[in-house]
Amino acid sequence: MLRKASKFLNRSGSWRSFVSPKAAGDSQLTGLHVFQCPDRTGIVAKITDCIASRGGNIHDVDVFVPENKPVFYSRSEFTFDPQRWPRSVMDDDFLTISKTFCAEKSIVRVPDLDPRYKIAVLASKLDHCLIDLLYGWQEGKLPVDIVCVISNHERAPNTHVMRFLERHGLPYYYLPTKNGNKREEEILELARGTDFLVLARYMQILSGNFLERYGKDIINIHHGLLPSFKGGNPSKQAFDTGVKLIGATSHFVTEELDAGPIIEQMVERVSHRDNLRCFVLKSENLEKQCLTKAVKSYCELRVLNYDQNKTVVF
Repeated sequence: MLRKASKFLNRSGSWRSFVSPKAAGDSQLTGLHVFQCPDRTGIVAKITDCIASRGGNIHDVDVFVPENKPVFYSRSEFTFDPQRWPRSVMDDDFLTISKTFCAEKSIVRVPDLDPRYKIAVLASKLDHCLIDLLYGWQEGKLPVDIVCVISNHERAPNTHVMRFLERHGLPYYYLPTKNGNKREEEILELARGTDFLVLARYMQILSGNFLERYGKDIINIHHGLLPSFKGGNPSKQAFDTGVKLIGATSHFVTEELDAGPIIEQMVERVSHRDNLRCFVLKSENLEKQCLTKAVKSYCELRVLNYDQNKTVVF
């Protein structure tokens, strides 16, 4: 049942409890549930009643219903005792709710019990996004298992990245691309069994055939200088033009280049006091932060597709 707690419903449609998840005791685990269905009365009540009836305690519920479209989106975060609410029973309970409301999407996840997401990281010459992902994985800040790193750029054995990969037993696959051969067959084979892919400044365009055959989400990052500065060395182009804002965008990959649904964006001011090196460093820092945050949000079930080319990010 719900314990007494200070709580509020904020303007974005979020219900939050100030009770810490750890207050319930060491036996408590955290559960996540995301839901998408046609909007109607009683959805929130049904979800919260399901959790409470099993002895769970709700800590966060985010709800979104577009003004012009009767579609209900929600994300719930709760703690529960796995002895009182076994994982298999939890799946059955939320499946019942899903059928009741003809849900398009209903996903439940218990991070401490469920397998971590398996990902492959694709990178080219630049290291900053790749290194940030590797350290986030090493420090446990990203709930993923990196199965391999794939690159069209060869790295020397004594480089920082290669030493890190060797130390942690992570395979590195060098697949040079030339003469129109993007090595997509090999990439698909190496990515077999992964839950999603991350492009950490991978400077190759994946074909529609690849996207269809892989059939799962792919997260990409690009600098926020597009579309004003295309082609080679866009940072220098923007620097020479004297822009005052730079940024980065992380998005899902679609057939249209750099036009997939946006997951995360970050910006930072630059000025006449920034030289080109400072300008580039700020841009790269935004890129790695933006990509890592997008991956983390995705793993925490915060990202839902909305409309044809948008996302809900709770």
